[in-house]
Amino acid sequence: MKLIYDVDAKPKFSQTLVFAFQQMIAIMAATLLVPIIMSMYSDSLTFDPAAALFGAGIGSIVYILFTKHKSPVFLGSSFTFLGAYEAVIGQNYGYWGVIIGIALAGLVYVVFAIITKLAGSAWVNKIMPSVIIGPIVAIIGLGLSGTATGWMQTNGGDNYSLITILVGAVTFLAIVFVSVKGSKTLKLIPFIVGVGVGYIFALVLTLIGMATNVEALQILSFDAFKEAFGTFSITSIVDYPKFTFLKAIETNGQFPLDGAAIGNIAITFIPIGVVELAQHIADHKNLSSIIEKDLIKEPGLHRTLLGDGVGSMVGGIFGGAANTTYGESIGCVAITGNASVVSIFTAAVGCMVLSFFTPFVALINSIPKCVMGGACIAMYGFIAVSGLQMLKKVDLGNNKNLFVVSAIFVTGIGGLALNFGTNSITGGALIQVSTLATAFIMGIVTSLVANNGKIGTGEDDASAPAAAVESLANVDMEEAPEESK
Repeated sequence: MKLIYDVDAKPKFSQTLVFAFQQMIAIMAATLLVPIIMSMYSDSLTFDPAAALFGAGIGSIVYILFTKHKSPVFLGSSFTFLGAYEAVIGQNYGYWGVIIGIALAGLVYVVFAIITKLAGSAWVNKIMPSVIIGPIVAIIGLGLSGTATGWMQTNGGDNYSLITILVGAVTFLAIVFVSVKGSKTLKLIPFIVGVGVGYIFALVLTLIGMATNVEALQILSFDAFKEAFGTFSITSIVDYPKFTFLKAIETNGQFPLDGAAIGNIAITFIPIGVVELAQHIADHKNLSSIIEKDLIKEPGLHRTLLGDGVGSMVGGIFGGAANTTYGESIGCVAITGNASVVSIFTAAVGCMVLSFFTPFVALINSIPKCVMGGACIAMYGFIAVSGLQMLKKVDLGNNKNLFVVSAIFVTGIGGLALNFGTNSITGGALIQVSTLATAFIMGIVTSLVANNGKIGTGEDDASAPAAAVESLANVDMEEAPEESK
């Protein structure tokens, strides 16, 4: 796609601040939600959203440094590990148990980075040709679509509401209008405009609902502001995030760990780290197609893996949540055409700084889920479409390719996962191969069966004859004898 700002571009300082703020809005709702969910797993452990925001920021900076400032993506709190958090917290391993688990998952990335450095990354294109990576990327976006529509329908609660759907639709349509009809400047910040319009609309409806005592119209909650400013003090303005490692130190001895506990934590976290590799590669292949630079080759898969793994470890120490590359961030790059790493770096620093400012954290926490749901329709949709674009060169008239794509789409969108064993604490699976990883495995196995033990590229049958004809047409008969000598 045509980028307005390339990876190494340095927009004006004022523009960079605006672009960074837009990235922050894109990733912040999900990043803050993970520690909130984690805190629900225990009455004695609490995970601070502000600390997770700081952790995401510092983790992203680590990633940027490892990738030599060449990969414009933000790392945010990963939802994939929620089952692991629940299991470790439920087994009473405390804060250290969570931190150790995140570190072990991060080490998986480090090990694979070393292997890739030694063996090269050519294997990635062999096991992930367009016919496989295209639908994989598409189901990343489509798989997240339920979150967007769910937030629109219930505003993060349990009750269905046409009013919250309207608010989400207004947010989405504002993004569309600005992206298509807006000025050159506004086209670079559609999410800020869209979320702002949705927030104001929700605020107006809420004030009307409060004045008329109509609960259905009271969409926006002021609880975050009440908590921050109910009893005014210096912490109402500035307060340090409650870092997870500090809480772990404070609770030393309350949650004893032994060799068996470490083993259980490893069994819980390491398999998830392995299956997450598929999403890491898919995200970077997707981002590569957007910025038209192969990130697998430069800065190299080993560097992106190191950045993701070490960034996740560092982020987990501070914020208590493992980090991962964010589809919201990639979608923001795709829609705005701004791939400047400077913007991502500024967003990371901004998250770290603003995690100390109570009013800002309260404002972000107050954004209604239906507003973010409307914005996510655009972000997740762009991820899905970018995956479909990878299929342009694939011959879907050939059953060898058609069955591969079909297998990935149906298993991925249908939610097929592989569960092994039973966790005695949560009652869930002891080890789960995620839906995305299962779809990836199905795609590879189907391709091997259809192509006699080889993974087909999906492009050979469609493009080889045409390429051969074009090659023959371009042969210079007078030059041929000389070239053949």
